[in-house]
Amino acid sequence: MSDFLIDIEYEGITSRLKRLSDTLLYSTKDLYKSEGLDIDPNWNLIFRLLQEHEEMTITEMADTLQFSHPAVIKIVKKMKKQGYINSYADENDKRKQVLSLTSKANKHIKTFETYWLAGTKVVEDLFKDSPNLLRELTKIEEKVNQLDYKQRVLLKLKTK
Repeated sequence: MSDFLIDIEYEGITSRLKRLSDTLLYSTKDLYKSEGLDIDPNWNLIFRLLQEHEEMTITEMADTLQFSHPAVIKIVKKMKKQGYINSYADENDKRKQVLSLTSKANKHIKTFETYWLAGTKVVEDLFKDSPNLLRELTKIEEKVNQLDYKQRVLLKLKTK
């Protein structure tokens, strides 16, 4: 049986990217669970940011990752619940929460890093036949940042 998303070519590209992302995400979740790690796949981003910057606000994280605030809040809430994130109100603006890694996070991070490094090597292996993928993905992201999908579709509809 053929793969419909491949058959419809560019019309299926976003679904194919989502499918690939979901496949990797769920497999990573399964790996962590089977290894007894109480973390989620995208937490490494927050761990790495806080390792590098020691303290950050949600806004700073969202801006750095180019994620929505709600997406970062969702990740951070889960990490706080598991005891990996400390937070306190910013002295200048009590609405802002300043985040840092807990002692539990610092205790376990070397173990997590072992899995993250192995995972990175696996992704590199998966994409080794596509050496320009990261560069090409960056180009596409830059184009979408200049003019988003909605704007581009509306422009195509006007120029018909």
